[in-house]
Formats: sequence, structure tokens, C-alpha cells
Amino acid sequence: MLDAAALDTLFRTARTHNGWVDKPVSDADLHHLYDLMKMAPTSANCSPARIVFVRSKAAKEQLRPALSAGNLEKTMAAPVTAIIGYDLNFAEHMPRLFPHNLDAKNWFSDPKVAEVVAFRNGTLQGAYFILAARAVGLDTGPMSGFDNAKVDAAFFPGGQVKSNFLCNLGHGDSSQLFPRSPRLAFEEACKVL
Repeated sequence: MLDAAALDTLFRTARTHNGWVDKPVSDADLHHLYDLMKMAPTSANCSPARIVFVRSKAAKEQLRPALSAGNLEKTMAAPVTAIIGYDLNFAEHMPRLFPHNLDAKNWFSDPKVAEVVAFRNGTLQGAYFILAARAVGLDTGPMSGFDNAKVDAAFFPGGQVKSNFLCNLGHGDSSQLFPRSPRLAFEEACKVL
């Protein structure tokens, strides 16, 4: 079992950040984050998540028109904003990603099935992304509140990849945190049968 400090980093004291200190996020940080995230499980190792790291001023300006008013300032101020997307054509990689069953690509030949699998597993990888970011010392600010169609047109042209959510990355400014919101108790959210 992980020690208490690691559990705090990943879950208990980790927070969704809305403000950022002036400290850059390096390419090495982003590679380290992805290299951890990619090792977590997906259905048949399908790995449909696709990520665009928006860091430059020009790229942030391209993102600006898609942001809701409540997410605009914090996103423009974040050192990096990751667009977490999912690839509808993920099955093209199945012969390499699931080599012990070369028929796996055909499991997803129905576009409706492929879309459900891509969204579910891409979302799962997005959660891994948040945990991996925390594990490498970055703070996160995951969010909805943007126009998916505008993001897709700007960052995923062609329609093969769809945006799921945005996640600001950097070193959070703890002075801008809201008080922690309550969580449901075990008895409210779980059943043991």
C-alpha cells in the first residue's frame, strides 16, 4: 500500500486549482506525466486518449473563443491547458496494442460501438492523466464549460478525434483555493451485495 504522503498527494489533500504561481511546466514534465498515464489499463489496451498540450500564447488565443466566461481567466493564466480527447479510429492501432489477438481491431468495426468504447476509455485515461499529473508534482484544474465543437475545429480538425474535457496544469496557488466541498459517505454511494 502507498504511504500516507502518497495517498495525500493523489487524493486526500489534492485539490482542483483555479489559480497558478508563475512557474513553467517543461516538456520533460509533460513527457513524464504521459509516460505514467499511458501505463494504466484500458479495454483491450485500446488507449484512445489523445492530448493536445496548449501552452503557447498563440495556442491559448486559439482556445479562448471556446471557453465559457467562468473558465476563461483561469485557463488563460494556467501554464498549460491539456485538451483531453478520444480517437474514434483508435482501433487502427489494435494490431500493435493488442498483438496477442489480431482480430481485436474488428471488435470495433461498428462506429457506434467504437464511439462508446473510445469515450469510455478516453475518459478513464483522462482520470489517469489527473493522477499522473499529481504524481509528478503538478496541480490540475479539470473542467467542462467550453464549446466542444469549437475546440474540435481548432485542435482536432478532420473529426477523427473529439474533445472530452480540459485540464489546466501547473503549480497551483493555494491562496486561491475554495474550501473543500463535501463528499458522499460510503453508505450513500455504495452497496456491498
